[in-house]
Order: sequence, then C-alpha cells, then structure tokens
Amino acid sequence: MAMKQPHVIIFPFPLQGHMKPLLCLAELLCHAGLHVTYVNTHHNHQRLANRQALSTHFPTLHFESISDGLPEDDPRTLNSQLLIALKTSIRPHFRELLKTISLKAESNDTLVPPPSCIMTDGLVTFAFDVAEELGLPILSFNVPCPRYLWTCLCLPKLIENGQLPFQDDDMNVEITGVPGMEGLLHRQDLPGFCRVKQADHPSLQFAINETQTLKRASALILDTVYELDAPCISHMALMFPKIYTLGPLHALLNSQIGDMSRGLASHGSLWKSDLNCMTWLDSQPSKSIIYVSFGTLVHLTRAQVIEFWYGLVNSGHPFLWVMRSDITSGDHQIPAELENGTKERGCIVDWVSQEEVLAHKSVGGFLTHSGWNSTLESIVAGLPMICWPKLGDHYIISSTVCRQWKIGLQLNENCDRSNIESMVQTLMGSKREEIQSSMDAISKLSRDSVAEGGSSHNNLEQLIEYIRNFRLLKFICLVRVG
Repeated sequence: MAMKQPHVIIFPFPLQGHMKPLLCLAELLCHAGLHVTYVNTHHNHQRLANRQALSTHFPTLHFESISDGLPEDDPRTLNSQLLIALKTSIRPHFRELLKTISLKAESNDTLVPPPSCIMTDGLVTFAFDVAEELGLPILSFNVPCPRYLWTCLCLPKLIENGQLPFQDDDMNVEITGVPGMEGLLHRQDLPGFCRVKQADHPSLQFAINETQTLKRASALILDTVYELDAPCISHMALMFPKIYTLGPLHALLNSQIGDMSRGLASHGSLWKSDLNCMTWLDSQPSKSIIYVSFGTLVHLTRAQVIEFWYGLVNSGHPFLWVMRSDITSGDHQIPAELENGTKERGCIVDWVSQEEVLAHKSVGGFLTHSGWNSTLESIVAGLPMICWPKLGDHYIISSTVCRQWKIGLQLNENCDRSNIESMVQTLMGSKREEIQSSMDAISKLSRDSVAEGGSSHNNLEQLIEYIRNFRLLKFICLVRVG
C-alpha cells in the first residue's frame, strides 16, 4: 500500500487581504508535492485572478467554492453582515464540502486523498468546531501582525488589571500588561474595540472570544520574520503547541519558485490591475515616486480625498495613487488646480500589482494605511513609509514601523494638506538617508529569513514535515487495520 501525499484544506477569511497570503502558502505546499484544496466563497471564486493559471502551474492545487448567503450587491467588507454570514451560511456549507471531499476520496472517485488537516484563517473560528467534529487537526493562520494577535490574547489580563476599559481620554498612556511589549505599547496603538466604555461591550467580548478560540489549534502559523517579533512569539509559544513563522510569505514564495511566481504576480487579487502605470513609472527618475495606496478596506470622505490630493500635488514630488472606485462615495467635481497638478506629475489608477510597483526602480516611498501585507511588501522592497493607520492592527503596525523600527513617519489621524505635503517632502528629502539606513537593515533581515538556512525557510520545511506526519499516522493506522 503506497502512502499518498497529505491533503490540506485551506479556508481564508473572504477578503482579499486575507486570501493572498494563504494562497501564497497554498502554492508553497503544492510546490513541495502536497495536495491543497483552497476554499473560497462563490463571490470571490469568480473574481479571483489567475485561478486557471495557478491550477495549471500547480496540478495538486484544487479550488472549491461555497455560498456566503449574501446578496450579490453586498459590499462584503469587514462588517457585521459578513461575520454573521460566516456563522450562519458559510459554516454548514463548509462542513458539507469537507464531507463531500472525504466521501469522494474514500470511494476512489478521485486521485485526491482525503483531507489530512484544515488550515484556517484566524477569523474563521467556526472551522475549529467543524474540524473537531470530523476528527481533523486544525492549523490557525494569523493574517494580522503578531504583535496585534499577542495583544488580543492578553485582553482578559488587561481587563483584570484595570487597563481596559480606558479610565480617561489620554491616548498616550502606556499599556503595561502585555509581556514582551514593555515600553512599546500605548492606548493609541490598540484597535477600536478596545476603546469602548464597558468591559462587557459586545465588540470587545467578541474579539476576546474569537482570539481565545485560536488556542485550540494544533499549530499557529504567522506571516512574519521570527527575528522581528521574537519577544511576542516566545510568549505565545507558551499558549500554542507549535508556532511557525513563514514571513514574508510573498518573498518566501518568490525565493522558492522564482520566475514562475513573478509570472503569477496578481496572487489572490480580486481587482484587475492597471498595467499602463508601469509604462508611466518607466519614464520617471529613480526613487522619485511616492506611491499611495490604502488597501482594499479603508474608505475616505471626500474631504480627506481632497486633502491628500492637495498635499501630494503641493509636495512637488511625482506620485502614483491607487484610488479604488469605492474608496469614497459620490461623484464630485475636482478643483481645476488638482487636475492640472496631477497631469503634470501624477498618475491615478483603480488598482495595481503592488509587489511589482514597490519593486520598481522609480518608486522611492510608500504612503500606506499600514496593513500588514503592505508593510511586509514595503520592507522586502526596502521602501520607507508614511503611515496613516485606520483599522484593526494598523495602529500597532504604524507604531512599530515609526517609533521602534524607525523605517517610517506617522501621519496624524486628522490629516490636512500642509501636513501631508510636509511628510512627503521629509520622507523623500531631508530624512531620506536616515530612514533608508534603518530600512536597509530590516529589509536585509527579511530577505535573509527566506533564503536557504533562514528562519522562515527552515520553518516552512518543518511545517511541511509536520503536515506529512498527519498523513503518516493515518497511513500506519490503515496498514494495521488492513
């Protein structure tokens, strides 16, 4: 009896920022010969770029989709409707899909073996119950930055010692109840659900319950460089049986697959990239462009759009701005001086292949919302950042980037055009060498981690071996029964 390769079921939270890193990991596992079924919602499955190309390049990568129960015109942002859909509609469909996959494998109707384990996004906690019901090990993949996860795991302790809820409105007060973050964490770095007035507030309790569920995982997977987050990871290791740091995942994929990976540049993208901007970038001087993108979830008011626009135009530096069609509501007339300034030295597009843009020789800085994916991509590219955090882990990431690592500048939440203009000029001019020096060191650390012998490279090998052991144990049981 020959033993088949393991079969990993991967289920990301159905938003682009969560889909991309898990798709990178799926490709890495397939590159090692494992079978992977990547489960999406119907809505995202139809929009996923390069799905067919990925299946061609990786014969053991399979795609399945299930209904999310939401109407087609639902915006599907990180809101209560999507979270409710996970619990009500998606959960039973996911369970039935797993049963169907298992039955097909057991009846020999497919060359794909039965599932060996489930690898789920940290926000898809219902999968823990499904995995336990079906007797499958579950591995939890955490998309936000590890410092954010560790802080969330410590929320019960912060409530117990009286640091939550906040007793006043001073956001500069240091948070002292998170081991490994001594002197680094302040109220302003915590997410919105920590700023409620009562400890029993539903949003705070939801965050606590969801995060505590993760401790039921057989292993925790983090998209980070171990050396960058070692203090937090060492404390989390006391809560989880195993922890694997594999970041930056997009760089690890590039290091292992090389040219093939670059040919599939739009990993996990639900948006069509505008390729014309690359020609525009080719015509610009080296390190002259400030690249601007606020990810897929952040929305701006019209007033904020105008302030950013004036700040960029008035800075005197050429800029490439990703302005999603849904970034603000309404269709408003743009002042003539902004249109003229943009024609002279700006380029505005709906969406781009961000890795490709950040790696371009003409790009010298990144104005970002401080999402973890974007931050890691900027670090790998060696680009200093201007940080404007808006949601979730953005605040703690911005604090880490600007105050600890000193590879960026933090923009005030209530931004205005003069402040934006000044920040761009500072990043691209007077403080460029100082910030770039710090960035070069951290960028090298990230690249070394994915090279042969690096921490992320070694951890991937260990993770693959760990998953193979699930299959080996099942194989031994079958041989004994036979």
